[in-house]
Amino acid sequence: MWDEAVTGYDFGPSHPMDPVRLALTMGLVRAFGLDREMEVRAARPAGESTLRLVHREDYVAAVRAVSADPGAADGSYGLGTVDDPAFPGMHEASALIAGQSVAGAEAVWRGEAGHAVNFAGGLHHAMPGGAAGFCVYNDASLAIARLLELGAERVAYVDVDVHHGDGVQAAFWDDPRVLTISLHEHPRTLFPQTGWPEETGGPAAEGSAVNVALPAGTGDEGWLRAFHATVPELLADLRPQVLVTQHGADTHFEDPLAHLAVSLDAQRAVQEACHELAHSCADGRWLALGGGGYAVVDVVPRSWTHLVAIAAHRPVDPHTPVPASWRDEVYARTRQLAPGRMTDGRMTDGRSPSWRDWDAGYDPADRTDQAVLATRRAVFPLRGMLT
Repeated sequence: MWDEAVTGYDFGPSHPMDPVRLALTMGLVRAFGLDREMEVRAARPAGESTLRLVHREDYVAAVRAVSADPGAADGSYGLGTVDDPAFPGMHEASALIAGQSVAGAEAVWRGEAGHAVNFAGGLHHAMPGGAAGFCVYNDASLAIARLLELGAERVAYVDVDVHHGDGVQAAFWDDPRVLTISLHEHPRTLFPQTGWPEETGGPAAEGSAVNVALPAGTGDEGWLRAFHATVPELLADLRPQVLVTQHGADTHFEDPLAHLAVSLDAQRAVQEACHELAHSCADGRWLALGGGGYAVVDVVPRSWTHLVAIAAHRPVDPHTPVPASWRDEVYARTRQLAPGRMTDGRMTDGRSPSWRDWDAGYDPADRTDQAVLATRRAVFPLRGMLT
């Protein structure tokens, strides 16, 4: 899903969420010829009825108002804040990104595509009645809500952004049809200060929210261990009809806004795992979204190009040099030097970074293992699963 106009989602030159990351990602996708290996489709902006699947009428009206007159934003509804400053066309750009995710979900559900990617999406902090954390409309929640409207009875959402997927969790807190899984930096040290393992879903949906809160400094081995110690078992238990994943690239060790130490190679390994899980657990139906990521040259374009390539069944070898044409584009747009290869050099014997399987044993002194065990103890019994 791509429309050049998504780069209009622009909070201004001093804001960390620089839309150049989207343009550079699409440039790298094209440089590898991946746009010729899959259908590139644009969708209409999400309309009022679609936005109302998740967002309150008064909030949508407020976004429209500050979109037409940014100077009127006063912080109400989270609009006009440092995180979410108002800008002209805010409603239109936000609705367009949401429309891309909803259309991707529809295409996957209807069998028009096996997989769909909207790397401009993944705006997971927006709440039904307010903007938060650089997010205006919650396209991930809207895509899931549309799947439910179309008849889906079991949807899994896996969020590996460094920040807790709080908006999606909130939207489906009491809905047993939706399983939300979020792996993120511990709320003690990072926005939005939610996503504790004890957050397990509402009274009608206990065990439908899963949170793995990882200690600051967690690197490849711990991050991959946490993913594989929770996500595959939960998806095998649910057998979702559709898998929706959010791939914020801000877990990376170069990201300026967070404190994990994950490499591009580990991010790619999780993307591959999500692809495999879509095929093994969800009949191949997979909607993959972007998310956070503020190392806009060195990390985001490479990470999400790997995501597109995996979804296209045309994976890019991590050792592949970055095309010279794209390096020239990077310099022309940013005056920065582009990375040289599609890897951070963290491959092990030519493979993705390794990790210890959970079955290999629990280390009570390991903080990552403590985090994983806390999650498994909180959620697995609620789902009738062994911890």
